[in-house]
Amino acid sequence: MTHLAPEEVGEAGALATRPAESAEAASRPLPSRSRAWLSRRWVLALAEAVVSLVAALGFTLLSTYISVNPIVRLGQVSGLAELQQYVAVLGLPLLAVLLYTAYRGTLRRHQMAKRLVCAALAGLATGVVAGGVVVALRGTPWGLGGQEGDPGALIDMANSFLHGEGMSGIYPPLFPGLMAVWAKIRYDVPGGTGFALKDFQIFFTAVAGPLTYLAWRLLLRPFWALLIAVPSAVLFIDPIRPYSHASMLVLLPLLGYALREMRRSGGRPLRGTLLRGAGLGLVFGVVFLWYSGWYVWAAPGVGLLALFLFPWRAGATVVKRSAAFVGVTLLTAGLVGAPLIYQMARLRSQHPDRYGFLAVYVDPAYVLGWVSDRSGTLEYQTWPAAGELAGQSGFALLLLFAVGLGVGLALRNVMVLTAAATLAGAWLARFWFASNMARDQAVQLYPRTTWIIMYCLMILAVLGMMAVVYRGSGWAERTLRPSGAAPGARVVPRRVVAQLGAGMVCAIALFATMGASWSANRYMPQNNEMSMGIDAYRAHVIKKADGSCPRYAPTGNCQDIVTREWRQNADRGYIWCGGINPVNWPAVCGHKAPPEELQKMEQKKKEEEAKK
Repeated sequence: MTHLAPEEVGEAGALATRPAESAEAASRPLPSRSRAWLSRRWVLALAEAVVSLVAALGFTLLSTYISVNPIVRLGQVSGLAELQQYVAVLGLPLLAVLLYTAYRGTLRRHQMAKRLVCAALAGLATGVVAGGVVVALRGTPWGLGGQEGDPGALIDMANSFLHGEGMSGIYPPLFPGLMAVWAKIRYDVPGGTGFALKDFQIFFTAVAGPLTYLAWRLLLRPFWALLIAVPSAVLFIDPIRPYSHASMLVLLPLLGYALREMRRSGGRPLRGTLLRGAGLGLVFGVVFLWYSGWYVWAAPGVGLLALFLFPWRAGATVVKRSAAFVGVTLLTAGLVGAPLIYQMARLRSQHPDRYGFLAVYVDPAYVLGWVSDRSGTLEYQTWPAAGELAGQSGFALLLLFAVGLGVGLALRNVMVLTAAATLAGAWLARFWFASNMARDQAVQLYPRTTWIIMYCLMILAVLGMMAVVYRGSGWAERTLRPSGAAPGARVVPRRVVAQLGAGMVCAIALFATMGASWSANRYMPQNNEMSMGIDAYRAHVIKKADGSCPRYAPTGNCQDIVTREWRQNADRGYIWCGGINPVNWPAVCGHKAPPEELQKMEQKKKEEEAKK
């Protein structure tokens, strides 16, 4: 699993290898002994991993030196600007090295520089997001969300682990379990699990970019891996629950890698096949315990695809070895994920999802945007904004065009098949649950398919562009090369390709820093329950372990630390119409609002009148 630089994705013929590459490789001088170790695959793979993680975590650590008041908007803007200064100081020299080696020096040196620069940029992208969270939470030991909502539930689960109660229903146990361990080791004070949540929110936000990039490097070259990893990590990562989206980001390339290895296992020694299967099974099991939801949406399509790709007619030996690979992978994953699988089988459908919010009320066919339950002033009547053509925007049309290129030109590519199968399965599951929502009074998390569907569309679009580049260059070399040209001569020189690639990496870097700032800005503290900034604000109004208020608490009357264990809420039997005025519950959800919601509405009216 350390092969991070394959020549192509998928099976032979999926994407044509560029002409004359083998001839050029043969004509290159052999490296000296002092440089021979750099040619070893595992050394460069390890270097990429280290560089990416150091860039992400180092930048996050650097952001702790930003001294602003995060409650004041001008302080927030100054903090965001300082993050941009830091990333420019670190990133511009990297891009300068990349451009220099593209125009000067050997192409071998440029390829090495490109690998390391792409790895560093992937780390810096989510490092900026994590740095923004550091700025937003400056002065408070609490994480985003404080003790309320989903963060509060995670804290309660971690408290249950600390008190020896074990797993909390069917929720994946690994993240809250690690929270409990970290709280015991580092804090061991009242509220320690909440302090541990802050550490984990920052850490796993930072490493989301490197993990996504390295997962894609199992299948793609550095530029293409970066082109998928950076936009998807910046767009999808949610610092409140970074473990959830990070698992989705790495799961798709891992599934594609597993299917490719299944196809290749028939030609490998049995021992190596079993070891690869066990390693992949271990990774899949850990990801399942980390966050299992994405397996639900990916399993239908990928399961059918695996049956289709299995080499049934390749001979008894190939079939046996491929079956051994699949069996060991599933067995290892099952053993690792056994605690959660047992809970799911035991509790079955005892915990239906009945929480409604803006994404539940809009057109279910809209999958190119996401709004959380902190939707601000948006309403289902006005969001999403209608595009120019049948409601579709220009971005949607361009994305779908690129998806068509991927399906049309690279359908033999195993990752194209994996993304397409995942998309189809999630699409059908989405509408199955949505169509039965009114009857069953259960949402069943179907809006979360928006993320995985859009991720699949982005994957297909990038692979479509990759297919166009490779096929176009292959066509140019075959048809435009003059007769009698020297062996190894190219119509489009490799130096020009390197220079163009370096320029495109610079464009991705610019997008990364702008997109990361957008992501971080959403979580800056705001005292508005319908904004995403409310989660950071709540962290500033809870007492510290010594009973004092956080440094930038807007008031001197902070909330007490509440230590409680996780308990499953009582099932109301109907959809909770979140984000809707209680008066409008009958028109939106088909039933009256509960008395407590009506009381809250009356209380707000009285408070507003008192202010006037």
